[in-house]
Amino acid sequence: MKYFILLLLMGSSLLYAKEAHERVLKGYLDRESKPSSLKLLAPAPSPDSVQALSDKELSEKLLKLQNTLRWEMAIDDAYVYFPKAAGTFSCALGIAINKEQTPFIYRVLSRTLTDAGYSTEEAKKAYKRQRPFMQNHKPICTPEDEKALRADGSYPSGHTALGWAWGLILTEIAPKHANTILRRAKAYGESRMVCNVHWKSDVEAGRTMGSSVVAVLHTKKEFLSDLASAKIEYKKAVKKGLKPQRDCKKESQALKLF
Repeated sequence: MKYFILLLLMGSSLLYAKEAHERVLKGYLDRESKPSSLKLLAPAPSPDSVQALSDKELSEKLLKLQNTLRWEMAIDDAYVYFPKAAGTFSCALGIAINKEQTPFIYRVLSRTLTDAGYSTEEAKKAYKRQRPFMQNHKPICTPEDEKALRADGSYPSGHTALGWAWGLILTEIAPKHANTILRRAKAYGESRMVCNVHWKSDVEAGRTMGSSVVAVLHTKKEFLSDLASAKIEYKKAVKKGLKPQRDCKKESQALKLF
């Protein structure tokens, strides 16, 4: 499963292969209705551009976060495999998120992973931008993924696209927690910079794609139906007192580092 979801985030067309469908939950959007990263985004910054130089400067500063609590969060955020990934926003929402207790929220998150992650494919393939670790030769937070990441374009960030999409969707489900959720969604993308696998401009472009995906999702009846059920489910979960099954204090401390 890990292999196929990693290919998804790297924008592989293998997502639509039969075996991939058996291992990754089908999204709400078909290929034709997905936003095009190649059409919506500006080209990846050229190596000698002001943006690229700014990206490099920030990347070098963030290397100091290696082996800190923020580094540990980046490792957790890199893990997009369900069921564990379902709890990423548990602290922000203030409830447990899992298939048994909150099945509709779980369903929305797992299906939009496919939609948002795949949305970055075209630009990744077109620009084939090198990742930070390929230039600074410093460690990444998930060394087991290094070989695959070397073969995949850095621009835009697929993790950021899905994390930001999740944040926007969860804000609709729990609007009173909007600031906390969006802060966590922003940090989710920033984790890719801390991890030394993405540049700031990759992350910013990823947010654009995440927002675009959510906009299109709102034209799909199936998504809107699941979203409505998730909103009801969230209110019930709060009443039941379903507490997050994560170390929220540790997460809060990590967030303060960046």
